[in-house]
Amino acid sequence: MKQLDLCVIPGDGVGREVIPCAVEVLQCVAGNVRLVEADAGWDCFIRNGNALPDETIHAIETCTAALFGAVSSPSKKVEGYRSPIVQMRQRFDLYANLRPTRELAGADGMRRISGAPVDLLIVRENTQGLYIGREYMRGDEAVAERVITHSASERIAKIAFELANTRARRQLTIVHKANILPVTDGTFRDSARAVGAAFPEVKINELLVDTAAMLLASKPQQFDVIVTTNLFGDILSDVASVWGGGMGVAPALNIGQGVAIAEPVHGSAPDIAGKDIANPSGAILSAALLLRYHWHMPDEADRVERAVYAAIDQGVRTADIGGQASTRDLADKILSLL
Repeated sequence: MKQLDLCVIPGDGVGREVIPCAVEVLQCVAGNVRLVEADAGWDCFIRNGNALPDETIHAIETCTAALFGAVSSPSKKVEGYRSPIVQMRQRFDLYANLRPTRELAGADGMRRISGAPVDLLIVRENTQGLYIGREYMRGDEAVAERVITHSASERIAKIAFELANTRARRQLTIVHKANILPVTDGTFRDSARAVGAAFPEVKINELLVDTAAMLLASKPQQFDVIVTTNLFGDILSDVASVWGGGMGVAPALNIGQGVAIAEPVHGSAPDIAGKDIANPSGAILSAALLLRYHWHMPDEADRVERAVYAAIDQGVRTADIGGQASTRDLADKILSLL
C-alpha cells in the first residue's frame, strides 16, 4: 500500500479532540499514513504572533494533504491576525471548496422530509468574492471590495460540472444574485453557463441566492450539485448542513492544483472544548473527502462514510444529534465498524 503523507493541524478548541479521531480512522482504512504535526490558529497567534507559521506552510507543501481542525477567531480586528484557513486557501490557490450534505435521520430514526433523501454537493468558489480581505475606511464609509473574475468563475464551474457529470442525477444549479449585482454576479453566471456548453449531458438550472436559501431550507431534495460564489457558498452550505445533522457532521475539502486541505465545517466551540462531547463525524467525513478526491481511494472513502452513518443510525450519537455518546464513544464505534 502506498504511503500517504498527511499534515495534521488540530487548531483550537474541539479541533484538538476531533482531528485525532479522524487520523485514527485514516490509519485504520489506509494503513501507511505518515503524519507531520503542525500548528495554526488563534492560540498559535497568541503564542508566537503568527496564526500560520512558515513551518506549517512548508509542512503542507511537503505533504500536499492536510487535515485542519477548527480555529478560534477574534470578534474584532486584531493587528497582525489573519484567518489561517483563508491564508491557506489563497497561498495554495485552493480555489474549490466541496461541501456535501447527506440526509441524516432524526434521533428517532425517522427521516425529516418526504420524497427522495437529501444528497447534494455545494461547490463553492474559494478565493475571491468578499473574502479577499480588502476592507478599509473611506471617511465615514466602511468599504469591502468584492472581486469576481472570468478565469476564477470558469475554473470553479469546470470542476462543478465535472463532479455533476459523475453523479446519477447529473444536475447543476448556478446560484447568484445577478439581478442586483449584474457586473460581478453576471460575470460569474455567464462564465459558468459558458463552461456548461461542454457538458451537454448535465442539466443546468440557475437560481437567485435568496430563492436557493429558501428551497434549501424547505425542499433540499431537489438539489444535486450547486456552484456559487464564495460568501454565498459559505452561507448556503451551513443552511444545507441542517439536513445532514448540523455543523458537527458537516465535512469540507479545499482543493486546487496539487494541494488539498480537509476541514470540518464547525467552529472551535470553546464552550464545550475539553469535555469529550464534540461530534467527530465532521472531521472523519472530511478525511473521507481527502481519500476520495485527493488520494483517489473511493472504496476506502465509501467505507468511512458507511461506518459513520451506520454508527449514528445504530444510536451512537453525541448530544448535538440527539444522543449522549462522548466524542470517544462515537469514534470507537466508527472504528469498530471499520
